[in-house]
Amino acid sequence: MDEGGTIAAKEENVLIRAGDCTVTLLPEFGGKISSIRVKGHELLQKPLAPVAARTRTMSFDAGDASGWDECLPSVGACSVETADGTATIPDHGDLWRVKWTQRDSAGNSSVTLRGECFSLPLTLERSIEVATTKQGWRLSLEYTLTNTGRSAMPWSWAAHSLFAVEPGDSLELPASIRELRVEGSGGQRLGKTGDRVAWPLSQGRGDLSKVLDRTSQVGDKLFAGPLSSTENWCVIHRPSAGIDIRMTFDSTATPFLGVWLCYGGWPDRPGAKQMCVAPEPCTAPVDSLAQSGEWSRVLAPGESCSWPVLVDLEVKQGFQHA
Repeated sequence: MDEGGTIAAKEENVLIRAGDCTVTLLPEFGGKISSIRVKGHELLQKPLAPVAARTRTMSFDAGDASGWDECLPSVGACSVETADGTATIPDHGDLWRVKWTQRDSAGNSSVTLRGECFSLPLTLERSIEVATTKQGWRLSLEYTLTNTGRSAMPWSWAAHSLFAVEPGDSLELPASIRELRVEGSGGQRLGKTGDRVAWPLSQGRGDLSKVLDRTSQVGDKLFAGPLSSTENWCVIHRPSAGIDIRMTFDSTATPFLGVWLCYGGWPDRPGAKQMCVAPEPCTAPVDSLAQSGEWSRVLAPGESCSWPVLVDLEVKQGFQHA
């Protein structure tokens, strides 16, 4: 594996498929979607280190930093006050650290997994179904979050979907999105936290929608939103692979889109670096649950809420087989 990481074949791994599209999930390792392969071509960021057991306090960059995880109840490490006392939430949340349980499986094309947070009494259930379409394949994800505690609980969620890219690929957002908020930018190339940057053409930085070479050492986290019902999509165009990855979400339930652009610019530690674009439907325009605003969410005791995410894999002429 060219980025140095490995995923061991285990009985606990779950494989679902439709034709030539296969999706691998790792319940033992945070319910991670570790692989989305189309005719043998891997679409997700490969592991930067071997996938291995996680602790409750380790940083995200101390692990494999690959694939698709779920960030809950916060992306950024923080402490929040609740009726039950102070809750300390670790980097990228709880769920990528814990073993998930398999709740249901319908044949070999769908599966439902469940993960339980430890910093707050929250449980996330995620169902995934893969199906063949006229254009290629569709992954349908349905999320249900439940407060299993006795007090109201704050929360925020973000998909952490790291899709592999190469120079010449690009990210398309709706034309009405003309600027993004900077959450973090390596070397502050796009500014400091809270600044606004024009999209896609940024003065002095060129076309931000275009994927650069890993030698550019780009590592930028941006946010769009709140988004309207016509702004509920984004597309990663991968002419290098002959495929488009189209993500659609419910802008009422998840009104923001995080955008992680990483071309050799992260992790900061020595070793392998990410080469990916991560479109991240989310409930908040900030990484930290401790930062409140109009977007803040609270779930009453016993209350549940649900939201969908669709990922369409559209194969183009010239698709590159593995």
